[in-house]
Parts: sequence; C-alpha cells; structure tokens
Amino acid sequence: MKQCAILSMDNLDDFEAYDDLLIEPLEAYGWNTEFISWRATGVDWNKFDVVIIRTPWDYQDDAPAFIKVLTEIESSRAVLENSLDIVKWNIDKQYLKALEAQGVMIVPSLWREQLNKNEIERFFNHFDTDQVVFKPRISANADNTFWLTLEQAIDRADELVEVFKDKPFIIQPFIEDVINEGEFSLFYFDGQYSHAILKTPKQDDFRVQEEHGGRLKTITPEQSLVVAAEKSLAEIGEMPLYARVDFVRTNQGFALMEAELIEPSLYFNMDDKSPQRFADAFVARMARLYQM
Repeated sequence: MKQCAILSMDNLDDFEAYDDLLIEPLEAYGWNTEFISWRATGVDWNKFDVVIIRTPWDYQDDAPAFIKVLTEIESSRAVLENSLDIVKWNIDKQYLKALEAQGVMIVPSLWREQLNKNEIERFFNHFDTDQVVFKPRISANADNTFWLTLEQAIDRADELVEVFKDKPFIIQPFIEDVINEGEFSLFYFDGQYSHAILKTPKQDDFRVQEEHGGRLKTITPEQSLVVAAEKSLAEIGEMPLYARVDFVRTNQGFALMEAELIEPSLYFNMDDKSPQRFADAFVARMARLYQM
C-alpha cells in the first residue's frame, strides 16, 4: 500500500471536518491514509509517499512554524499537496491583489500594514459605504474579522488598533449579498470541477462557516459563475490538487472573495460523489506528475 498523510490539527472537536470520507475511495486505489497534526513532533515524513494538507485550521496562530513544517515535508521524499510554493503565495491575502492585476474581479480592497485610528472614517468614505469589514491578511475561520458601521468602528477603535498592531490587514466594503443571497463556493480537483454550494450566515451574522451557524445548500452554478471561477484558477499559474473559490454576487458580476488553496473545507458531505472524484483526480495526478 502507498502511504498518504492527511495533515490536520491537534483537535478538531470544535470543527466540522469530512476528510474521513476520503479513506475508503483512496484505500480502493491502494492508498493507506494516516491523519497527522501539523504540530506533531518527531514525524518521519520520508515514510509517506504524499502529504495532503487538509485541516490545520489553527495555522494562522503561528504561520512561520506552519511554513517550517511544510518546508520539512517538501524536503523529504514525500510529495506535498498543495505545494509549498502555492501555500506561500496563498497564505497572505495579497494574492488577491495579484489576481486583480491579472483581470480577476475581487471585492474592492484597501491594504494596510497597521491601523491608524485617524484613518477609520476615511475607509468608509473611500468606499462610500456605511459598513466595512476588517480582516487580517493571514487568517482562517473568520478569526479577527470585524463587520462594523462607522459608529461601531469608532467606538471599538482601541480594540481594532490592538488586534491589528502586528497584523497587516484588509478593509473591504460589506457586500450586502453575503447575507441577502449568500457566498458561493466552487470546488475543483486537479483543475476539474467537482461540485458547488451556497453558504448563508445565520441571522444577524456575516460568517458563513458551519462553526458560526452558517447554512449550506448544494447548487448548480450558473455559467457566469463557472466562467469567473475558471478565470481565477487559470491565473493562479500552478494548478493545485484542490481548490475552493468563493464568490459573492455584485452589481458588476461575481467578485472573488477568496481562492482557498491551503486548508479549505471541501464539503465532501454535500455531494456524495465528491470523495470519489477527489480520489480519482488524486490518483491520476500522482501517476501523471510523479509516476506513482
């Protein structure tokens, strides 16, 4: 049996994870899977043929340590998926700026290294909006993400300054369709479309993750959304083993919110054929790229 490590975190009890659905289809192809925390010590990565990054959902707490572990894996005999180059490119949300420069429509964004309280009102004026979102450039699970009116932002200015004192961040106008319609996620395995879902937040929230009460629905994406997704993937450069691209509808069309290439939930629970599609794509990719 070939050996595959599924890179996770120490404890997923507070999260919804579905990667166990990969065990059976991968085993049918002759792959044994083992779940390992990225924080585990003394791991001999050389005993694995492949390490797939899946649920290290606390990496943002120590991104340099996370990159160090991935560097060790990529230096071993194991193939790392997605690659270290992809992770380094995707870990800082400035990749959105790069995609925008290549013609991908993103949610309008301002980029800052530190927060100056005197700038808060200017952010709202810049976007001509009464609600904005502050989020770190390196983040996951909507950690340290704030949806605020101008009054709330001024009232919480000291808190915002403290949170972003050492975290480069993004300011974006709040897009009403996130709560009115939802956030669209399309899933691709080795460049091939698999499935799509619509995520909507619970009442009086904007976070669509299940852990925050978000609701999920399987959808058939309209053609313009597929076109936007495939344009985004094409501009990444290196085709990843797995990708989730998240969009919101705007007056100008579908805007990319995130291209999730490190540890996205792939929601295998939402499409019962998706674990098999992943296994098929994985095995074909390994044979094509690595003669496995």
